[in-house]
Formats: sequence, C-alpha cells, structure tokens
Amino acid sequence: FISLFFGSGQNSATERIVGGYAPVPHSIKYIVSIQTRDRQHMCGGFLINKYWIVTAAHCNIGLHKMLIVAGDYSLTIYEGTEQQILPQLLVPHPAYNRTTNNSDIMLIKLRAPINLGSFVSIALLPRQGTTIAEGRVCRVSGWGYTSPSGGQIPSTLRTVKLPIISTEKCNSSESFNGSITENMICAGYSIGGKDACKGDSGGPLVCDGRVYGVVSWGKGCAEAQFPGVYTAVSKFRKWIDNTILSYYSRCNNN
Repeated sequence: FISLFFGSGQNSATERIVGGYAPVPHSIKYIVSIQTRDRQHMCGGFLINKYWIVTAAHCNIGLHKMLIVAGDYSLTIYEGTEQQILPQLLVPHPAYNRTTNNSDIMLIKLRAPINLGSFVSIALLPRQGTTIAEGRVCRVSGWGYTSPSGGQIPSTLRTVKLPIISTEKCNSSESFNGSITENMICAGYSIGGKDACKGDSGGPLVCDGRVYGVVSWGKGCAEAQFPGVYTAVSKFRKWIDNTILSYYSRCNNN
C-alpha cells in the first residue's frame, strides 16, 4: 500500500489524477499546492480560512522545508494569480498512525493571510459526524506529480469524478480486507481507471459542495477493486475547530 505522496525515497511517478480532466482554470479556488522551498510540488491541500490549510499528516515534510502556493493552475507557468506563503505552524493529528494511515490529517497555519478573491476562496467543511451516502459522486483534484526530468506538459490542475464506495465493500477480502477504519472513506470505481495518484495527497474530495475527504492512501493508482482511500473530514471537524480556536485563545492569553 502506498501513500499518495511524492517523497524522496519513492519512484518518481509520472501519473497525475488518473482518468480525469483539466477543469476550467481557477474554478477550483480552494486548492493549494504544498511545495518544497525549491518549488517542487509535494502534496495538495485546501484553504478553510485565510490563515489555515488542511492537508494529510503524511505530507509533513517539516516546517522549514515547506512553501504553500494558492491561486495556482499550471505549476510550470507563472500566471500572476499565485500567492506564495510560508507556514508558521504544522499540526498533524495527534493520533496519526504512519503504519495504518489512520487519522491522516494535518492543519497548517500560515505566517500571513491569503488574499481571498477571484482566484482564491475557502472550502466548506461538513459538520462533525455527517456521513456521505454510497454511490454519491464526488470530485477529487490535484496536480499529482510530473517528472522534472524533461518532456512534461505544463502540469495543470486535474480533477476526476468518483463515486463513494461503502466501507463494507472497501473492507471486503477482495479489496482492503479490514484496513479501512471509521476515519476513512473510499471512493472510486470497482473497474478502476479513475483515481488520485502520487502527488495528489492532502487534496480535497468534494461532495455536495463540501470537503468530505482528504487524499490519503491506496494500492497503486486506479487499480480495479482498490478504490482510493481518503481521511473522513467529518470525523475531524471538531478537532479542526478546536485546534484553531485553542491557537487563538492561547495567543490572546499571552
């Protein structure tokens, strides 16, 4: 099983969102690219207010190695809509387990606020405990990874529509065989062919206008019987709200 994250130790995947399409430029305004300081895209994420971003905990490459880019569409072309901000604080979920991928979610506090406007906006989150029905069609977006070693097309954002798969089906012996916890959601087609892939980690799975999932892990990409696995945002809504609230109440007390 792989995390959908392009780390130094892994094969350089040339896939991006598999089986998807390029959306209208700047139509997915809440997505951000999480990059290394030398501008290598590592993961996706999404803005939940002008200071805070949600991504996957396994995208934690360290505070001083990270750069956040909002308002981007093509990573290789300067469009003049981009905003680059450094992170001030990384808060991976305290229960994140690298082995099981459980609680694979992280908050990033930015050093300066993102300017919201025509090219950047915030994503809405579901309420704590809300479930999303099997068969509901959602969409996941990301830049995935294109090899830096020449010949790649401009790496524009990609998006793909995927149905929610029940945890029962996803946990069956033909599929993930019990590895899907209550903090995870599966989405994809049993025939495969459409999925998130390496470099899409941390990106948003949006259903009914709210982010219900964070791209987390899978087995290969777009393989039959193995849908993509996402962190279930509604299980962490209270944690997100409380973490942000406690950050500000701490600041006010100092």
